[in-house]
Amino acid sequence: MIALVLPLALLQATADAPPTPPAPPPPACASEAHGGFDLWVGEWDVFPNGSDTQVANSRIERLSGGCSIRETWMPFRGSGGQSMSMLNHTTDRWEQTWVGADGKRVDFEGGVVDGAMVLTGYWDDVAGPGQDALVRMTYSKLDDGSVRQHGEASTDHGLSWQTSFDFIYRAKDQADQ
Repeated sequence: MIALVLPLALLQATADAPPTPPAPPPPACASEAHGGFDLWVGEWDVFPNGSDTQVANSRIERLSGGCSIRETWMPFRGSGGQSMSMLNHTTDRWEQTWVGADGKRVDFEGGVVDGAMVLTGYWDDVAGPGQDALVRMTYSKLDDGSVRQHGEASTDHGLSWQTSFDFIYRAKDQADQ
């Protein structure tokens, strides 16, 4: 009789135990697609490609639980600005809004292409009053851990492209080496 009572007691204890709660869902912005711009996150010294003369500092941060990327651009000459980038949950495309200290806003859109982030947007007055262009920026991780931001402009709706800027972002601790 004792052999039957013990299993019944265990069965009753199991029935009275609260159910195991389900595992919490993963963070909203923890997908592989949300990591598409992680190559750019960091504290950077910025140089024109091929030059050792630093022209800016830049801080790139993941915010809002990894749902957005904020850039703070701090050039040594000229005006600075900020961009905010996010993966649009409806289109699965990256969107970036740049606002410069001149009060102008530029909206870019794109995504990861062959391991690089490529964003394109229409920039009013980019080369002066009335000189608008389609601007394409490609962010690539280099073998030494730095990041290249290659900007190209097109005044013929993307038929031809000319380099408008070409920066190398070196990590603050890397730039001192």
